[in-house]
Amino acid sequence: MERFTFTHAMDLDDGWDVIVAGGGPAGCTAAIAAAREGAKTLLIESTGCLGGMGTAGLVPAWCPFSDQEKIIYRGLAERVFTLSKAGQPHVAARSLDWVPIDPEGLKRIYDDLVSEAGVAVRFFTTLTAVRTDSRGGVDVILTASKAGLTALRARVFVDATGDGDLAAWAGAEFEMGGEDGKLQPATHCFDLSGVNDYHYRHGPLLHPMNPDSPAYRIAADPAFPDILDVHVCNNTLGPGTVGFNSGHLYDVDATDPASLTRAMMLGRRIARQFRDALAQYHPAAFAGSMLINTGSLMGVRESRRIVGDYRLTLEDYLARRSFPDEICRNSYYVDVHGSRKTANANMDAIEKGTHRYGRGESHGIPYRCLTPRSLRNVLTAGRDVSSDRAVHGSIRVMPPCLAMGEAAGLAAAMAAAAPDGNVHEVNTDDLRQRLRGYGAWLP
Repeated sequence: MERFTFTHAMDLDDGWDVIVAGGGPAGCTAAIAAAREGAKTLLIESTGCLGGMGTAGLVPAWCPFSDQEKIIYRGLAERVFTLSKAGQPHVAARSLDWVPIDPEGLKRIYDDLVSEAGVAVRFFTTLTAVRTDSRGGVDVILTASKAGLTALRARVFVDATGDGDLAAWAGAEFEMGGEDGKLQPATHCFDLSGVNDYHYRHGPLLHPMNPDSPAYRIAADPAFPDILDVHVCNNTLGPGTVGFNSGHLYDVDATDPASLTRAMMLGRRIARQFRDALAQYHPAAFAGSMLINTGSLMGVRESRRIVGDYRLTLEDYLARRSFPDEICRNSYYVDVHGSRKTANANMDAIEKGTHRYGRGESHGIPYRCLTPRSLRNVLTAGRDVSSDRAVHGSIRVMPPCLAMGEAAGLAAAMAAAAPDGNVHEVNTDDLRQRLRGYGAWLP
């Protein structure tokens, strides 16, 4: 492939203390937490809404917010969650686990929260390049939008891209996939309307842990060739409307635009096949249903994991380990989706590998997982933080991402106020005390 240099003169916007790249759950709470401290904060997002997989991605439910006894993802995470529940009359106020998401309502919640905090938001703005300085930090980032190419400078940057784009392009070391390089499969979420509520609620459970689920017959039916396994998770979103986190797309590389493009097209085919298959195998509920929406984002479970000052491991998870610099707790199980070969393996064997905790159990996530070890002024937040592949399956979901984002944003503001913006020198005792003051649960 031919290589060439393209030069383009542009203005430099260098008035920012903190720039957050990516407006998913971690990016939103990072931006809010930084702005709340008085840092002049910019949040850039490549789509037209905030919230990532909970909004544009159509994930139909929050993963558990509790350790089966109490809510543990608190602070901004709890605020987002509580506001989200309040807009859904069919959800009990006391519900903490697998609570449905109204994506349109959640978009407005994030809009309101970042606006109240004084965050400057730029939609339809994509990170395109990163320039580093001689001191091991990021100096300038380049973005593309309808305004053309724009150069932006901040004292501290938060990489909440999910794929670790900013950190990786700045030269940070990263891991990706398992030992064989294989990544967890992706899922393209979708919504069906016109569902018969009574028969959906009282008919066969569609979850794969139910051996009588219609999903087993659907996956075996050659009439639906793109439905390869029995992964069918679903939640009532509203009257006659069900959201689906269902189906697997294998060998999707989120850092390769050609791979993502193929996956989006295949995902839309899978969604249509699910509608037709459910109408055939569960007609009482789905015969009159209509496919009304597919996610504008692919449900990517795994891509880059940026190597930080500490690498969280499965051993830490199994030991329920605490850390002196932990910035949140996590209790979600080890949710690593398998390969095409193991797609329809024995569900009991798959369940054994999840290592679910008992009531009241959790582990800590240390601040050092958020600090790329080779970069001076960059923090990560979300599913690109430093961990091994197994525990990544636990910390990659939205509740811990919200909590990690708040910590990253607060730390970014603290570092931006210091002379050299060094995120590795943030006083973690002070950081933890401030997080507690904002409601974080740090026992």
